[in-house]
Amino acid sequence: MSQTITLIPGDGVGPEIADVVQQCVAALDVDIEWDIQHAGAAVIEKESTPLPDRVLDSIKKNKIALKGPVETPVGKGFRSVNVRLRQDLDLYACVRPCKYYDGVKSRITDPESIDLIIVRENTEDLYAGIEFMDSCGEEAPFLKFLKEQKGIELGCDTGISIKPISISGSERIVTFAFEYAKKHGRKKVTAIDKANIMKYSDGLFMRAAEAVSRRYPDFIYEHKLVDNMCMQLVQYPEKYDVLVLPNLYGDIISDLAAGIIGGLGVAPGANVGYDYAVFEATHGSAPDIAGQNKVNPSGILLSTVLMFKYMGLSDAAERLERSIAAVIREGKHVTADLKKADSPHAPVGTREMGNAVVEKINSF
Repeated sequence: MSQTITLIPGDGVGPEIADVVQQCVAALDVDIEWDIQHAGAAVIEKESTPLPDRVLDSIKKNKIALKGPVETPVGKGFRSVNVRLRQDLDLYACVRPCKYYDGVKSRITDPESIDLIIVRENTEDLYAGIEFMDSCGEEAPFLKFLKEQKGIELGCDTGISIKPISISGSERIVTFAFEYAKKHGRKKVTAIDKANIMKYSDGLFMRAAEAVSRRYPDFIYEHKLVDNMCMQLVQYPEKYDVLVLPNLYGDIISDLAAGIIGGLGVAPGANVGYDYAVFEATHGSAPDIAGQNKVNPSGILLSTVLMFKYMGLSDAAERLERSIAAVIREGKHVTADLKKADSPHAPVGTREMGNAVVEKINSF
């Protein structure tokens, strides 16, 4: 039976890598139909929003989506499309595998030993978007409340973000991490926060994680502070397995972990809820190289591997991952960011690397 999947090409280089995905999936002969929905900066002028309702309606109908990178302005403009998707669809768990593939450049001494799963809470914390702007010259009710009720006096030029972390949200993301570990044969879960400083928010997350861990006695459980964890991942990444974190720390640690296995170009991502799942390239839209046939398609292809596993298409997932890994390992048909300095082969373009993956698919 055919499965319809929402495909959001995204901005910048997104349409180029979306084309590669469609070609590779066609080569796998998987019975999939694409419901293509455009979102992001490219649709604002025409539809007055980066995330039209039709996109959300499509995902709710199809249950599964694959998304290219979508532009998010820094410090101005519209809020992140990614954040709104996660909140509106209650995609509470962000899953970011960080696995080394032979042939990728890494600064780590023994990258072959790295195989991490980062589970990030996706709907709470500072990314909830509860913010108050500076308002000198006007009455600022929230600053007044802090002064009168809490004895905290802040200047009227102060911007404030509120960090909500709940027991229910913390318990469900830690439970997700342990259940993921159980399903995928993992042995250890590490909860990460800054509970020594933020005792009422991160402290709550720490206590919730400890409570959940007691329901999983067959797994090793440990707690780490986020600053120490950054150092640990650079020095001893092979000691860690499944990491579970609140939203902001999860975002930062995900990129750090991607860096030690070669960068965001080989880092897939999944956003999972009770009813829907959105798989995505984790790198940015790279507008400076958009349309130039230069971007590495591995990230979205590996996200497609995650999507197939989620759908129960294990054979297709394995063939696609083996094909991507083989192309990277051989190094003959890879984009410039994957090219090693001593390689005798010139880098190829996005389409050419996609064609090489298709050839591998057909040979397996």
